Amino acid sequence: MLDDRVRAVLARLEEEDAREREPGVPRDRRARQVAPTTGRFLFSLVAPQTDCEVLEIGGSRGYSTIWLAAGARYLGGRVLSLENDPAKVDAWRRNVADAGLEEWAELVPGDAFETLPGIDDVFDVVFLDAEKEHYEELFRLARAKLEPAALVVADNVLSHADPLAEYSRVRQADPTLESVTVPLDRGLEVSVVLRES
Repeated sequence: MLDDRVRAVLARLEEEDAREREPGVPRDRRARQVAPTTGRFLFSLVAPQTDCEVLEIGGSRGYSTIWLAAGARYLGGRVLSLENDPAKVDAWRRNVADAGLEEWAELVPGDAFETLPGIDDVFDVVFLDAEKEHYEELFRLARAKLEPAALVVADNVLSHADPLAEYSRVRQADPTLESVTVPLDRGLEVSVVLRES
């Protein structure tokens, strides 16, 4: 649910993101968060699902996590967020706490290539928003934790068509998935798992 605490933190993070983009702050020092409409899209995918288990690969400072966790709170569920950057890990913790969503969001700090294989869980939704050159391998690692009817949403497939056009092509050619490119904001590849791979 988007209560006043959640809305206030989202608004603050949106202002911070806008300020960082204007003067050309180096990419690795910015939040690199999703656009607000993408956040609402993520919320709308999670909120209608009872006990929705969400895996977020690339939590940054927690903006998308807050949208996902607010959705998970609606009918029960949780978000497990992976983030490697220590400065962003600290900001993630502060922002999620400020939004009052600690009960619905958990952070696993460290390199996703090391942490993800050790996670013994099954997820209903995966949100992939990490370094673009790693999408294929991260998808492969997450795929083992998905059952039929699970969703994978990958961000930036249009804004970073090179190298992510190939990611979308491979998903759309996979007979175990139904996948579509959604031209929202920076582009989302939305893949539904039809059967085990």
